[in-house]
Amino acid sequence: MTILMKFQGPLQSYGTDSHFETRHTDDHPSKGAVLGLVAAALGTRREETAKLQELYNLHMVVRVDQIGQRSREFQIAAKYKKTGEHERNYVTYRYYLEDAVFLVALEGEGDQIKRIYEALKRPYFALFYGRRSCPVNYDFLVGLYEGAAMNQIKEQPWMAAAWYQKKQPKQEKIRLDVYGDKVCMPEAKQTLLRRDQPVSFSQMGRQHNLRFESHESIWILNPNYIRVDLQTEHDAFAALTEE
Repeated sequence: MTILMKFQGPLQSYGTDSHFETRHTDDHPSKGAVLGLVAAALGTRREETAKLQELYNLHMVVRVDQIGQRSREFQIAAKYKKTGEHERNYVTYRYYLEDAVFLVALEGEGDQIKRIYEALKRPYFALFYGRRSCPVNYDFLVGLYEGAAMNQIKEQPWMAAAWYQKKQPKQEKIRLDVYGDKVCMPEAKQTLLRRDQPVSFSQMGRQHNLRFESHESIWILNPNYIRVDLQTEHDAFAALTEE
């Protein structure tokens, strides 16, 4: 079975390669962020790594319905000595995705998926898109479906914002990028390693392992397509052939 979610917050952030002073974001959701959201809905605490490991059998596929723009903010942090005396201030940077829309499919065994779906409808902890400053939209949960994640990714309509869709009225079909676990996309020609398989969310030492992530493109129908018929009954050379 497959759970479908629409990630459409004004701000999202999915860093998989960041340092304390500079927190970058990837251009699409990481598996760590998605499993973290699921764990929060189930009420799993950061130190409960055994419960997190129970989610390892879930497979994920992400479709990029609307490409976001990166934005940056800065924060002033203070450093103190062990004595409590102020040492210095320094600037830290946070990167976000603005106006991005993703269709996220989470595939797993029936009983487990049903339990997760119910938890997502009534989450134990608040849900965020990567950071606490990025809460989920009220309609993020699309539904529960039979079948594989990749099948749903191909069948679901384009979920970009209306203003974004209207920018491409001349294209009958839209090409969308799809990223997912290699097992879900065996025919994909491009596969890369991504460090986003969560091992622990503990604040004493977060840890992620490498994961094979595949990439391919699919085509879906454009609901705003306007067909332009170039044929006309007017014959520009008709007058030349008249007697």
